[in-house]
Amino acid sequence: MKNIAIVGLGPGSPALLTSEASRALVGAADIILRTGRHPVVPALQRMGLSFSTCDDLYDTLSTFEEVYEAVADRVIERALLSREQQPAPQAPVRGVSRDVAAGPGDGLAPVVVYAVPGHPLVAEESVRLILSRAAEQGVEASIVTGVSFLDSLFTTLKLDPSRGLEVLDALEIGRRLPSGDLPAVIVQVYDRQVASDVKLALMDVFPEDHPATIVRAAGVPGEERVETLPLHEVDRCDWVDCLTTLYAPPVRARQSRRFSLDPLVDVVAELRSDHGCPWDREQTHTSLRPYVIEEAFEVAEAIDHRDPNHLCEELGDLLLQIVLHAQIAREDGLFDINAVIQGVTDKMIRRHPHVFSNALAQSSRDVLRNWEAIKRAEKGDKPPESALEGVPTGLPALMRAHKIQKRAARVGFDWKAAGDVVAKVHEEVRELEEAYKTGKPGKMKEELGDLLFALVNLARFLGVEPEGALAATTAKFIRRFRYIEEQAARVGRDLKSMTLEEMDRLWDEAKSLE
Repeated sequence: MKNIAIVGLGPGSPALLTSEASRALVGAADIILRTGRHPVVPALQRMGLSFSTCDDLYDTLSTFEEVYEAVADRVIERALLSREQQPAPQAPVRGVSRDVAAGPGDGLAPVVVYAVPGHPLVAEESVRLILSRAAEQGVEASIVTGVSFLDSLFTTLKLDPSRGLEVLDALEIGRRLPSGDLPAVIVQVYDRQVASDVKLALMDVFPEDHPATIVRAAGVPGEERVETLPLHEVDRCDWVDCLTTLYAPPVRARQSRRFSLDPLVDVVAELRSDHGCPWDREQTHTSLRPYVIEEAFEVAEAIDHRDPNHLCEELGDLLLQIVLHAQIAREDGLFDINAVIQGVTDKMIRRHPHVFSNALAQSSRDVLRNWEAIKRAEKGDKPPESALEGVPTGLPALMRAHKIQKRAARVGFDWKAAGDVVAKVHEEVRELEEAYKTGKPGKMKEELGDLLFALVNLARFLGVEPEGALAATTAKFIRRFRYIEEQAARVGRDLKSMTLEEMDRLWDEAKSLE
């Protein structure tokens, strides 16, 4: 016996409800509709079917994610309960014979029918969740196909999807944008707020006056409505609802506001060509290594200064270094920029199964634990030779110490509390004082290193990133020292002619001004 049949109700016209869907509905002991706000519902009532809906969840929960989770929970719970009770199916109703009323597939009626608009596998997040949870709990679930609303939309707009089409979910529009090179269909534009979100996202791709067609209830006689507006006006349309879809034709290439890496890749390839730039032609991975580090630190500096324009510029400079390295590798027949992008994209999807698959991660700690497990599996599940393996030797010393300590802490080699680390810092200060008394440079260097390492440990316990903390203090020193220089210059003094007491007084002035 099927425990759950997930049925597609079609786009809204009763004429498009399939005979297989009708059989499943008539033979079900328990029918749950994702929503009763659908044009086919009156036809179900005329068939004499009784059902419940999940509209109460839409009315009480604050996000669609919460609604879909709750819908999936409800359907699975009802299926488990109904499987135990196994009530008799509803009697055949007007116009439906007993053999037609048998369940889908194997002729046995499902215990629960969960019915959704359109096709169950087109833009139905609740269906994905139900299928996943059914598999986990040993509940048998089947799909009863339905006519997708996209089929009706193609007819209304006279679209041929074989010529290329991008279909996106309005509720996920912040994560994925259309390219602008193909016709784009944005589904589930539930209300004006969602329409506003879609508008703002699409204006990163299309001009604000780009034509956008709003289609409501495509293919439903007497209810279909179509209107084409400038993109920036789509959220002013006051008749959008759960049956609304937005269509945007492709934008001409010269109007597109999206950019690929191709132009930069082409420029770099030209610079390294035989008739390009002599300096660029001479560069190797090794010769460019210092520039990669330098540009990364300049990005960090722009972040510290909270200067978005500077950050944009420095990110471009860092990107140039990446493209240069990829071009050199391409010339050596090793890889190209597309392999770089594909590799990191695949890695991000693979290492975030809680986002792109069915894994669960309730906290950042769960994410990091999953990340490490997946990383080990990628390397053949070969255990590392050391828990400290993989920390780059080229990192700045404070940053590397911080990462090494975190690795050790993961396996339990760590202080119990911050107070213990403070005591260790005091101990290292005393040992440095003793080393200073000996006058031995090697001993002083060793003890100073121990003190710095202990301070990094303390920073970790306090939740402070030590590299950033030291950078901020260095910047503060520079600001105050520049004040001393400016004040000395204002009165015509040279710093070398000033006493330490005079400079200290100016330092305190700078400190008080801050």
